[in-house]
Amino acid sequence: MTEERIANVAKVIELVGRSTVGWEDAANNAVIEASKTVTHITGVEIIHCTGTVKDGKITDYKANVKVAFGLTDR
Repeated sequence: MTEERIANVAKVIELVGRSTVGWEDAANNAVIEASKTVTHITGVEIIHCTGTVKDGKITDYKANVKVAFGLTDR
C-alpha cells in the first residue's frame, strides 16, 4: 500500500462564495464547495466582501477568498 505525502509546496486558488445569511457563511460556502474536488485544503484568506442592498437591507453576501492546499507527491 502506498501512502500519499504532502509536499512542501502549496497551491492557492481564488474563489467567490455567496450567501443570503452573511459574509462568514459566504466564505464557508466557498470552502465547502472547493473541498468537494480539492484535497488537502489547509487554509483560507478572506480577500474582499461585497453585498447587494435592496430596500435598505443587505440581501446577498459575496466573499472573495483564497484557498490554500498542499500538493501531493505521487
